[in-house]
Amino acid sequence: MIILKVMEERDLAERLIAYDTSRPEGLRVAAEYVRGWLENAGVRVETRDHGGLPMLVGEVGPVRGPAVVFHGHLDVVPGFDEQFVPRVEGERLVGRGAFDMKGALAAMLCAMGDAASQQRTRVVFVCVPDEESEQVDDRATEAFVQSGIDASFAITGEPTDLHVGVQAKGLLAIQVEVRGTAAHGSTPWLGDNAVLKAHDVYRRIETLPFSRQSSELFDRPSINLSRISGGDAINKVPDRCLIDVDIRYLPGQDAGEILEQVAALPDVEIVQTLERVPAVVAPDDPYVLALREAAGASGDSASLSVGRDGASDAQYFLDAGIPAVEFGPVGAGHHGPEEWVSIPSLADYRRALGTFVGAVGDLGDTPALRAIDGGMAS
Repeated sequence: MIILKVMEERDLAERLIAYDTSRPEGLRVAAEYVRGWLENAGVRVETRDHGGLPMLVGEVGPVRGPAVVFHGHLDVVPGFDEQFVPRVEGERLVGRGAFDMKGALAAMLCAMGDAASQQRTRVVFVCVPDEESEQVDDRATEAFVQSGIDASFAITGEPTDLHVGVQAKGLLAIQVEVRGTAAHGSTPWLGDNAVLKAHDVYRRIETLPFSRQSSELFDRPSINLSRISGGDAINKVPDRCLIDVDIRYLPGQDAGEILEQVAALPDVEIVQTLERVPAVVAPDDPYVLALREAAGASGDSASLSVGRDGASDAQYFLDAGIPAVEFGPVGAGHHGPEEWVSIPSLADYRRALGTFVGAVGDLGDTPALRAIDGGMAS
């Protein structure tokens, strides 16, 4: 029986990986496949248009009452053609999105099918097309939450190695303009090269006071130079350079203070920012405890509450006062060339979600915890 489940999840994950969902046309075709799969599994499902892309919303269990939400995303970061050809290496399924998060999505779909026949717990599934997008102002998950969802708890299937992610770093993406002085390329000593200065600015950002702080679950913020653009002629010393710096800051840190530290660097102007505050959920939330226990029952005896380096759409649920955690299967290499997910962990993940759905029915009238300022739930 377990072998059949593993094969079902693996086959479904392979099918999802094969769609190039870094592109709109791939997203549309994949969403149609997922919708058909859910309908065949007995899940009530609808497709909502969001900016021309499909968002899927499915539901099982009672038609009324508070729900638990299974949240996932179908989109992936761009990859080479061969990364959309899934391959199995021992117990690993390799391919673009295997870990982030088509493996989790496949197991989540199976868990929704498993829960379709029960009437104790209302489970809502939402699959968005733009979690990896750089779009700031119009996100599908935010639109879903704002449309009105009566939910007690949400799980987003981001990679966690079967641990429960009760904290996630905040996101502060900044575009910085660095100014220099133009000169002829044959006499660079007469100018001030903005591209070289920009690299120096990034190194200084890495040593600012905020970069040396730590918190309960994180030893430091994450800082990445993700993009650089400067120069407009090969025979000219560049006098302007733009760099994009991806800062994942800690719970308890203040984004405004970080921006002040960056802006105080010489010859620097911050021209654009994108922010998501850190996510924090109380580890003794009864839903968190139920999920931890369910995860432990699925083979991981050390299903501890952990912190996640990456930001996620869980924040939109927290903003609405709905406690939300990240919880996904075992793997590694997301966004990298050899991304993989553990095939046996897909069965563990599916089983944990099913056990959790059953446990939620036993929580009865336990009051849902509400979010407080700063994206925390308590």
